[in-house]
Amino acid sequence: MMLPLIVAIVYRERCGLWFLIIGLLSLLAGFLITRKRPENMVFSMREGCVVTALSWLLISLVGCLPFFLSGQIPNFTNALFETVSGFTTTGASILENIEGLAKCMLFWRSFTHWIGGMGVLVFLMAVIRMTGGSNMNLMRAESTGPSVGKMVPKAMRSARILYFTYIGLTVIMIVFLLAGHMTFYEAINTACSTAGTGGFAVKNSSMADYSAYIQWVVTIFMVAFGVNFNMFYLILFRRWRQALHMEEVWVYLGIIVVAIVAVTINIYDVALTFGDNLRTVSFQVATVISTTGFSTVDFDKWPEMSRLILVLLMFIGSCAGSTGGGIKVSRGLIMFKSMIREFGSYLFPKRVKSIQIGGKDVEPEVVRGVYVFMAAYISIFAVSMLCLSFEGHDMVTNFSAVAASINNTGPGLGMVGPSENYVFFAGFNKFVLMFDMIAGRLELFPLLMLIYPPTWRGFFKKTNRRVE
Repeated sequence: MMLPLIVAIVYRERCGLWFLIIGLLSLLAGFLITRKRPENMVFSMREGCVVTALSWLLISLVGCLPFFLSGQIPNFTNALFETVSGFTTTGASILENIEGLAKCMLFWRSFTHWIGGMGVLVFLMAVIRMTGGSNMNLMRAESTGPSVGKMVPKAMRSARILYFTYIGLTVIMIVFLLAGHMTFYEAINTACSTAGTGGFAVKNSSMADYSAYIQWVVTIFMVAFGVNFNMFYLILFRRWRQALHMEEVWVYLGIIVVAIVAVTINIYDVALTFGDNLRTVSFQVATVISTTGFSTVDFDKWPEMSRLILVLLMFIGSCAGSTGGGIKVSRGLIMFKSMIREFGSYLFPKRVKSIQIGGKDVEPEVVRGVYVFMAAYISIFAVSMLCLSFEGHDMVTNFSAVAASINNTGPGLGMVGPSENYVFFAGFNKFVLMFDMIAGRLELFPLLMLIYPPTWRGFFKKTNRRVE
């Protein structure tokens, strides 16, 4: 919280004192909590899931206090909603006048995207040494995608490579934005929101008022942050052959190209140049599939076919191992190839064929995990839809609100379209959507583990045996 405090000092905003107060109280609480250390410092997978889920709940509660206590967002539920949306990189907002917030609060709002994009615990793993596989258990619980592996033999070094790549891309984007005559303050905010694929902007019009150059820069980086970060690692260390065999990335880029062509043809406006049409469509396709949530136009007014394509992109999402949300391209590939394999098994029952992605066999446990993920995803989606339906809003609004929340996209259709917000939902339904946001960001399982009874069985019993 020291960074938004610096912003408050620069712009002489008294409400920024709350960052100092809450930051010091957090520091004190953390110091007291860690005074007594347990004998066993090894994290099992169960403990990794619980710690991850509870950490995200706690940072959301603490992170909303500057908004609430300063009076910038006087309603606690709304302040918590905005903060959860920030940390989970969803970008759904309850603010009706974004530019009415103090600059330090707007920065904190964008910075929550940057913090949550790569993951809070992944950052801790980059600076804190753990033993007994604890690093990987935390990384698996927080990272996105159907499976998580280490780039290098040590998880701590893998986490550092991820964060160095993340920081490097953010800095490069800031340089490009400054080259387009964007102010330093706006460039940092925009880069933080783009890097975390969150979509909180500093203007009520989102990105619509910026130049064509700025919009193209943001479009390119939204796509880049939706790419599996392993690709950047392989390119950085000149492992070209391995990079070229990352099938998921090529499918992701292929989907983007096809969607841009289809939507451009569908909405082509003869009053605009081809370049303007292409830029507008490219921006919206990139912002939806990367689950960033910026906007330059109200795509809710587009033809039905274009709106449907954007909704499908919202579900597909970005690559595993990126900062984006959604179901993930890799899961889609696994499900599609599983379907093809099952078709083949009907014709040739004795033939055994494995599923491959990028020339490598996908382990049966990963395939099973994808099926379980989809079952949990559909269940949460259905229950959330049912909860929202009691409020009486139309089906399109309810469906897109849940889809935008669980896929961490932000803007949806209907009453939650790009030019609207989520403030009209009742308090209970805001908590339902907050649950969906956190569940979507943590890939469902860590948060569901909190309400799974066996998770807590014997959890607080003192034992000297090593956790398996």
